[in-house]
Amino acid sequence: MELTLLGTGTPEGLPRPGCPCAACAVSVGSRSRAATSLLVDGALLLDLTPGAVLAGARAGHSLAGVRQVLLTHPHDGPPVELPPGLPAAGRVPDGRELAVISGHRVRAVPMDSPGTGYEVTGPDGSRLLYLPPGGAPAGTNGTSGQRPYDMVLADVLGRPEALARLRATGAAGPTTDVIAVHLDHDVPPGRELERRCAAAGARAVPDGTTVTVGEYHAVPDLPRRTLVLGGARSGKSVEAERRLACFPEVEYVATGGTRDGDAEWAARVGLHRERRPASWRTVETCDLAPLLVEGGPPLLIDCLALWLTDAMDRAGAWDDAVWAGRGQNELRERVAELVAAVRATRRTVVAVSNEVGSGIVPATASGRRFRDELGRLNSLVAGECEHVLLVTAGQAVVLKD
Repeated sequence: MELTLLGTGTPEGLPRPGCPCAACAVSVGSRSRAATSLLVDGALLLDLTPGAVLAGARAGHSLAGVRQVLLTHPHDGPPVELPPGLPAAGRVPDGRELAVISGHRVRAVPMDSPGTGYEVTGPDGSRLLYLPPGGAPAGTNGTSGQRPYDMVLADVLGRPEALARLRATGAAGPTTDVIAVHLDHDVPPGRELERRCAAAGARAVPDGTTVTVGEYHAVPDLPRRTLVLGGARSGKSVEAERRLACFPEVEYVATGGTRDGDAEWAARVGLHRERRPASWRTVETCDLAPLLVEGGPPLLIDCLALWLTDAMDRAGAWDDAVWAGRGQNELRERVAELVAAVRATRRTVVAVSNEVGSGIVPATASGRRFRDELGRLNSLVAGECEHVLLVTAGQAVVLKD
């Protein structure tokens, strides 16, 4: 099957009309995006959007051969004028299959939100899945004994768990070409968009791009070990969670534990839990080395600063006399054990830590000791990671790639 993406943006398009945001301001020229619409083999049109005929002409395709027009989601706003010669647009009931005169078969996939997904099988046997904006398959969407989809087009950045569900059921595999569509202004275009897509194992293409379903496209793998640094409220935890959002299983390692009677801390923990997908498993521990050594799904460790606090507690490192005696050696041994485990791990790991040393010098010896030891720990762990990011004001800067 040959697929032409007449548009790749949200129903409002990008830039959004009248929106003054920074992402819309730079979404001009080749970075602008019309509402997502797909032309399959010149015969099947998925989603009819304003300017479809002109978009097709710009991409070198005519809509004269379209035999079926299907809609995936409710279209708000003024009705879209049906170009002359095109059949009336409709929707296939959930679970039903439609045979198109062109030889394509279309099955409607139920969604967990208003809209319909479409599984399209071409005359050549290739298969694609197209999901509506903000939609994810309802329940499980296995492949019914078939191989994974050759291509998935979905709201990867807005609903990453949709892709995670498809991977969990085997509907999307390592060779599935994942294309991000319904792109909105919550992600700035350019390198940031590419980075977010790559973290999800997906790619974004410009409007008017023609692709061949079943043709393999290499996407940069998520680095096996990633360290995400940042100050307080910098967005580092959100960035770390985002990098694993499309994985069907993640083991979230919380090193902070619980603090009886601390309502503010409980509120912080609650916010983190609400943000995480329901499929993630949470482990509250500071014993990281065994987790890194054993096999299993990706690990998200949040955070190393709290791990160091626990390690210094155990070593009695806050006390000057203990630190000068046994404390320093005990702490260094524990840090060396952790760093060796990071070096040897076979799991995908994303670790979060606080970046320190750029602000006020702590007033106490123990405070300065913690600052220095965390700086050393960050440097040692970063040396064992393939990828290191620094998050400042919600913006991720690549330090090592």
